[in-house]
Amino acid sequence: VGRSFKPSYYNEYKSYLRMAEEAFYTETIKNHRVLFKYVFLATIAFVLKKLLDFFLSKKPENKEDFQNENSPENKDLFDDNVTVDSGQHSNYYHEFYIKNVEESKKKHIPFSLPKLPLSSMIMQSKEFYEEVNRRRTCRFFSDEDVPREAIENCIRAAGTAPSGAHTEPWSFIAVYDKETKEAIRAIVEDEELINYERRQGKVWLKDLEPLATTNIKKYISDAPCVILVFKAPYHLDEDGKKHNNWYYEASVSIAVGILLCALNHVGLVTVTSTPMNCGPSLRQLVDRPSHEKLAFLLPIGFPSADATVPDFHRKSLSDIMTVI
Repeated sequence: VGRSFKPSYYNEYKSYLRMAEEAFYTETIKNHRVLFKYVFLATIAFVLKKLLDFFLSKKPENKEDFQNENSPENKDLFDDNVTVDSGQHSNYYHEFYIKNVEESKKKHIPFSLPKLPLSSMIMQSKEFYEEVNRRRTCRFFSDEDVPREAIENCIRAAGTAPSGAHTEPWSFIAVYDKETKEAIRAIVEDEELINYERRQGKVWLKDLEPLATTNIKKYISDAPCVILVFKAPYHLDEDGKKHNNWYYEASVSIAVGILLCALNHVGLVTVTSTPMNCGPSLRQLVDRPSHEKLAFLLPIGFPSADATVPDFHRKSLSDIMTVI
């Protein structure tokens, strides 16, 4: 047989054989690539599912922390959140609003402030700056009682803040009861431990290192008073109908800024704390309405004899002001 098998046929056979082998290996590699692709996608899907399960397992029972940010109750109703209506608002503005405004103007009352001499203006503005520049965030409190009337007056001052459409969307809950303060501290420390361990990353922890803070919030139970500041996206009238509190986030923040100045003015210190994911539990603890959200937690008192603060320095005027 070997003698009868011509070399030309043999060479042609070898050529076909090589072609078959190349096709086999090419197809095999292609199949391997397809297989690798599906294995890779399946692995990614598995990892994503595990991550989703992990984060969902950390979801609080109260759904308020996970409400849609675009829902009407959560909108801060700033300019960039307001959409343009197709003519309806324009008609109301021209047909009714202008007329109502003219009626409202008739109810306005005269207003004026005493005009200071220029030298007094400059001197008092400098004195006010020097006073507020002494304000520091303090986490070490004396157990000395604070006059309640002083705190009430400071909250009265905070209540003078401007608010969107004069809706005054704030509530100040002054907590003096020791057991309630301990309960507040327990809620905050439990959530803060999760924040430090899992919710926030290394960058956040690195930024906190100069402050030397941990999940332990001893100052909450040490301070003679803790003020919980709640913000309300809307309010209810006597008939139970909802009305928007416009610019409620900014309004409450301005009020707290005034409160900080007032506390500093009478020699009291605080920590501007915004504990993450504690709002629903603290709201229930102090029995506030379900539509209110926790904005700030402020321990109030005198600084302890051994109080310390970080050696921070504030930006200069040239860093924060531009004159045009």
